[in-house]
Order: sequence, then C-alpha cells, then structure tokens
Amino acid sequence: MNNDGLDYKQAGVDIDAANRSVELIKQWVEKTHRPEVLSGIGGFGGFFALDTSRYPNPVLVSGTDGVGTKLKIAQMMDIHNTVGIDLVAMCVNDILVHGAEPLFFLDYIALGKLKPHLVEDLVQGVSQGCLQAGCALIGGETAEMPGFYSEDEYDLAGFAVGVAERSRLLTGQSVEDGDLLIGLPSSGVHSNGYSLVRKVLLEKAGLTLDQHSNELGKTLGEELLTPTRIYVKPVLNLLQHVEVKAMAHITGGGLPENLQRSLPQGLGALIDSKSMPASPIFDLIAHAGQVEKQEMYRTFNMGVGFIIITSPHYLDNALKYLRDEGENPIVIGRVCQQDGGVVIK
Repeated sequence: MNNDGLDYKQAGVDIDAANRSVELIKQWVEKTHRPEVLSGIGGFGGFFALDTSRYPNPVLVSGTDGVGTKLKIAQMMDIHNTVGIDLVAMCVNDILVHGAEPLFFLDYIALGKLKPHLVEDLVQGVSQGCLQAGCALIGGETAEMPGFYSEDEYDLAGFAVGVAERSRLLTGQSVEDGDLLIGLPSSGVHSNGYSLVRKVLLEKAGLTLDQHSNELGKTLGEELLTPTRIYVKPVLNLLQHVEVKAMAHITGGGLPENLQRSLPQGLGALIDSKSMPASPIFDLIAHAGQVEKQEMYRTFNMGVGFIIITSPHYLDNALKYLRDEGENPIVIGRVCQQDGGVVIK
C-alpha cells in the first residue's frame, strides 16, 4: 500500500473544517427564517414559498453586491462579525429602491484558509443584516481557495431576492419637475470608496486604525467598520402610507450617478450641499487628501445613504411617518428640468 499519495487537505482544502463551519453557522441561519422557508441549510438549493395572498400579481426583484475593500479594514483589525451586515445592506437597499420587500438572501464566502470560527463570525453578521431587513438567509457557499487568497484573506458576495406587487413597482417614470428629495442619513462611509479612504487616511496621512479621533469620537478603525445602514423597515412602512415616486440607494458613484439612475430622461436635480447632515469622517478625508468637493460627492454618500422622491403635496406626511420610524429625514433638494443631470451647489 502506497502511503505517499497526496490528499485534498495537503493541497490546502480542509473538508472537515468546512463541515465544522456548517455546524457553527446553523444557529445564525435559523434565526432569520420566515414562515415561507421550506428547507434548512445543507441541501443543493434553498426553498421559499411565495405568499401570493399578499402579492396576487408579484414581480420578483433581485440584486447582488459585495463589500469591496472595506474587507481590508476588517482583516487589518481582525474584526469579522460586522461586514456581513454590510453585505446584506448593499443588496437589500438596492432592491428596496423599487419598492420590493426582501424575501431571502444567499451569501458566498471565499477564503484562503477555512477557519470555522471566522466563517461563523462572517455568517453571524449576515444573519444580523437579514434580521434587520426581515429576510431569510436560506443558503450560501463557502469556498476554500489556497493559492488564490492568502491565509488571512477572504471575499464576500451576496444575493437578495424580493417581491413587489406589479401595480406598486417603483420605476421612477412618474417623477416630475418640482418633486422633492428626502435624504435619510447614512451611518458613515457605508461600503463604497474604501480604496480612496485607505489611500488618503492610511497611506498619505499616515493614520492608524487604533488612533482615537476627537472629531469622530472613536478610533478611526471603529468609524470605518461602522456597518452600512439597512433602510428596509422604515421605508416599507412609509410606502404603505405615502405616495412615493422613486428612490435611490447612494452607493458607488455617489449622489450624482445614483440619483440620476432613478430619474426619467430629461430630468435632473439640484442638491443643496448645505442641507446635508454633518459627517466628520468626510471632512477628514477631504482635508487629509485635498480631495475636491465634486470628487467627494461622486465617490461617497456624504452623509445621505438613501433618497426618497415625492411630490410637495405629500412632504409633511412623509416626514412624519419617517420620524415615527425613528428616522431623521432631511429635504436635500428638488427635481428639475435640466440637461446637466444632478447638480450640487
């Protein structure tokens, strides 16, 4: 018998560690389940029964995203139980733009070395994000990829599916000149622009993640790892009471590009930068990197993570319902007819 043969573990892939990971994450997956979930983890597919009594004429709305180089900050700080919230947020906030209720979520985790407790931390964050969004985590994939990632590196991707009644689907086609823009505050940088953040703050300014900032009221690392806000529950409640014409999730491309995606052809918007909420982290980035104002606005959310577009007639009711949900809504501008797209003054 030849004992010199190689096995998968010697090649860098540990199947036993993968099995241990599945056992560790089961509790976090089960916390997210809704009544429509028909299967547990471990199968080849996740089963979800659509409730057609609530949605007689349903349209499924899907979205996918990742966390980007914010993961570098998590890996540098060895804190891994929050980036899963970012992962869910980036996906569910996107489908929320169309008025869709998130139903279920799947994740993909790729690692250089599969460490069961690291996987548990990551899935714990995904579970927390799903609970905030009201959706079920019904499946995922963990891939150990030695030689592709280093032992301490990993990447995350997520996939969300939601539903909207066809007659209530938001496409932005009803937006008109004079409609108002209501901004919902972000929790900071969220999950976009981190390549510029790291270049400016860690490389050019030479700051460290454990460095306390009086302006931020916390360490730089704590600020940069603050999870992306999930807007699902307050916005879905708003849609039950107020006529909303369109919405926008402010991610990569910042305010100008993401807001323009929600406007019909021929319409743009004017945003008053003085109305934007104070966000010390963006002042720090702009000052340390001498980043121009327009570049800041096309890279970051600048303190507003989600925008709701409604007519002036519904403004007071919209603000009331959002405040009742614990939000701090701010009117940041208006829709107008112009060829210049979204203009920030």
